[in-house]
Amino acid sequence: MSTIYLRRAKLTDLDAIMKIIEEAREMLKENGNPQWQDGHPDRNAITQDISQEISWALMVNNQIAGFAALQLSPEPSYKTIYNGQWSHPDAPYATIHRVAISSHYRGQGLAKFLFSNLITVGQLQGQTNFRLDTHKKNKPMQSLAKKFGFVRCGEVKVDDKNDPNRIAFELNLQHGYKVNRITNDFMKGLLK
Repeated sequence: MSTIYLRRAKLTDLDAIMKIIEEAREMLKENGNPQWQDGHPDRNAITQDISQEISWALMVNNQIAGFAALQLSPEPSYKTIYNGQWSHPDAPYATIHRVAISSHYRGQGLAKFLFSNLITVGQLQGQTNFRLDTHKKNKPMQSLAKKFGFVRCGEVKVDDKNDPNRIAFELNLQHGYKVNRITNDFMKGLLK
């Protein structure tokens, strides 16, 4: 049995994370998906994610098997949504970005583990709404989002030189639920 857990990514993880990003970029290209083909996310973006403490490493037997960012501040590109609307447009939300699993670990269901843990981390920080976007050709991400109950809400435009159009998804967990303040403060302390 493998030891699998999620931890904050560190600057010392940068080379391993960039290798995983490059593997994911190559897989997207092989599938005819223009997502990430303009060079982002690049090393500077991942460094910024790490310094802002929004990046997470999925660990399997002490090796980085995956990576994602969980942004707790509003995503500027989600302000305008086309061909639809957010379910709770004015509610706070967390955004899942830059999801990638190492080519050495694909096909093991680890993306589900990564998503489950990101949602748990977000909820422990008081978030009950989650958003993400993906390219229309990124069928694996669309499938994963739907398996977790994310609902397609419309389309957004992101900063991508090749194709900025993305499908926008949203997940609402017990909308209106508020985490007990003492528990919330305690858990935030654990997450630092």
